[in-house]
Parts: sequence; C-alpha cells; structure tokens
Amino acid sequence: MSAAGAKLDGITVLDLSSVGPASRASRILADYGATIIKIAPVARKGSVQIRPPYYSYGAGRGMKRFCVDMKAPAGRDAFLRLAAGADVIIESFRPGVVKRLGIGYEDIAPTNKGLVYCSTSGYGQDGPYSQRAGHDLNYLATGGFLHCSGRRDDGGPTIPGATVADSAAGGMQAVIAILAALVARDKSGLGSYLDVSVADGVLQLMSLHVDRYLATGEEPGPGGDVLTGRYAYYDVYRTRDGKWLSVGAIEPAFYRNLCNALGLERLIEFQNDDARQGEIRAAFTEAFAERDRDDWMRELGDADACVASVYTIPELCADEQFQERKAFARAERGDGGEFSQVGAVLAGGDREPPLHKVADPASTDSADLLRAAGMNDREIEELRTAGVVE
Repeated sequence: MSAAGAKLDGITVLDLSSVGPASRASRILADYGATIIKIAPVARKGSVQIRPPYYSYGAGRGMKRFCVDMKAPAGRDAFLRLAAGADVIIESFRPGVVKRLGIGYEDIAPTNKGLVYCSTSGYGQDGPYSQRAGHDLNYLATGGFLHCSGRRDDGGPTIPGATVADSAAGGMQAVIAILAALVARDKSGLGSYLDVSVADGVLQLMSLHVDRYLATGEEPGPGGDVLTGRYAYYDVYRTRDGKWLSVGAIEPAFYRNLCNALGLERLIEFQNDDARQGEIRAAFTEAFAERDRDDWMRELGDADACVASVYTIPELCADEQFQERKAFARAERGDGGEFSQVGAVLAGGDREPPLHKVADPASTDSADLLRAAGMNDREIEELRTAGVVE
C-alpha cells in the first residue's frame, strides 16, 4: 500500500458482515489503508456457507479472515480478545442480535474506551420499522427515491441500475460516520456508538426534494422539476445506431451551445417554457437520431453542452477516461488466472496497488490474529479442536 492509499494505516476494523452496506464500508476503509478483519462463522458439518462471489467487494483485497462460532462461549471470548484491540467494529445483524450474543457495544466498550462501534441496519436500531427485513429496493422505496425516479410502461417506478441504498445511503454513510468518530476520538480519547440506518441515508440523499416539499408544499415526482425530467434539456435521447446520449444542459450557456450544435437556434429562447417542452423534446429526438452516438460525442463531448454517452459496463471498462485515471486494478485467482476489478477509485486511494492474490476461500488468518491478541498456541489449538475457530 503506497502512502497515498495508507491514510488509515494503524486502524484495525472488525467487520461482522458478509454483504451489504457494512461490507461496502469496510471495502472503502480497506482502500484507505485500514486493516480489515472479516469475521465469519465456522463451517458447520453438513451445512453450506453462503459467500458472495470471489470477485465481490474487491475480492478480499487488503483484508484478513477470522472464522469463529460466536454462539459458543469460547468463541465469544475469542472474538472479545480481538475486539479489545480494535479501533472499529462494523456489524449488520438485525437490531438486538449482538446484544443477545454478548458482543454489543456495551459488552466491549468497558475494556476498550476508544472503540468506534458501527451498527448498520435497514431502518435503524429503534422505531416501528426497526425489526423489518429489507433490501436495497425497499429502502429506496421508503425514502422516496423510487417515487421520484422514471416510470415503466405500466406506470410503476423503474428499478435502479445500481444498489444506491447499500452503497451511498448505507456504506458511504457508515464510512463518513466512522471517520468523524475517529476524528472526535483523537480529541477526547473516547470512542462512540453509531446507529447507521440505510433508510435515513436515502432520506438524506433525497433532501433536495424533501426540503422543497416541507418548505413549499409542492409535491416532487417524476417530471416535476429540472432533475426529474420536466425539461427537454435534462433527458436521454436515442441515436441512429440505437445507443443513447444523456443531456444535462441546465445552465443557459450550455443549453445555447447545444441548440447551436443541433441547428435548433430557434428554440434557445424557450428553454424553460413549459408550453414548448414537447416541441423541444421532439426536435432533440429527431436531431440526435440523425447520427451515431460516438459521432455526436466527437462533436459535443468538449463543446460545453453537457452531453455524455450512456455507457454499457463493457464500454465504461474500456473508456479512456477511466483507463487514464487507473481506475482498475489487477488480481490473481488461486488457479493463477488474472482478472481486473474496480480499484481504490475514491479520492486519495492508491491508484497503483500491487497485484492482489485472491485467498483460498477455506483459508483463514485466525491463528495469527489470536496469537497477536495474546493467546498462546495451546489455547489456539484447543479452540480449533473444539471447532470453535478455523
């Protein structure tokens, strides 16, 4: 890890999640140099553990693995040995579970005053929805995101193309809260408990729309304002080759440049005229359909018209912008085959990491971690023999 990506060097994070917002958070923290220890259950005889695909969440890049039976008293005690030296714990159980297991904040904080304990859940640790099960789509629905999105042919909201709730509303919210708590700890020496609600995070993402409603009584929805498709200059258009362009020419200067490039100077003065939006949208549709997408981009990409290609995943992976910024890292599977993955693309991450070798799914770092926590080899072997750790 280069100095650029090691801003959290010395910070140890125990992550009790396998997927979802907490795993998103630990991925980001690992990319900034934190030591991430993934806490996983031991494989029980006759059972099948559900694991995300090997390439998920950075394929374990920069992470260690500790397998333990948390329901066994000895397993709980082993986890608490690690927790005593941790800076951060992230968990994503349903509210109340960690308390029943005896591994909650109140169980660890007395012996680790500086611990930052982050609980991530769908709706938060309290409130009438706290025990509800859910996934990304449910939180986007509850937080108003879906209602303000585009519509399908049957009038229903479209399903987003990314897990916005898990990533931005949940994972990134957790990272922001954790970093703020670590800064506060530097001043006070004391850690804190963080209640990260994904639904709250969606609400924050929707604050422009929600604040508008609360202040004016105007109800936002698809096609209701600039950012949800009310005007033709903020929309997507099909090109001759069946591909698509996005147009976001909100400012008058950008809209003017766009109209001039399309030969539609007559429409410049009607940019925000609601009565003329059908006419403008039809004119844009006709104009863009006359040429292929990439042909348009050669003319409009650098013309200050706020136009961009709607990329497929293969197209964005080959795009010169992401390639120039070294957005992708190389990794090696256990069989020696190499593959690419999204690297530490957030600001300040290491854009030139060494080749990451994906660990064998059956391997763990449990013995080394327990040894570093002060446990001797005999104690470790007893735990292994009893099936408490792997």
